[in-house]
Amino acid sequence: MKSFDYKDSESLKKYLDTHARLLPRKKTGLTAKRQRQLAQEVKRARFLGLLPYISR
Repeated sequence: MKSFDYKDSESLKKYLDTHARLLPRKKTGLTAKRQRQLAQEVKRARFLGLLPYISR
């Protein structure tokens, strides 16, 4: 599996729920290490404005 990239917001969106929160490991099926990497890339994308912090 390839690593996550904060610039690819479309692929990161599939790991977010309808409220733009990260899905838990049980739903994503990722290992703990990959889940931490995902969270870091989502945080970077949010900081740069590529992903929303919340969605109503």
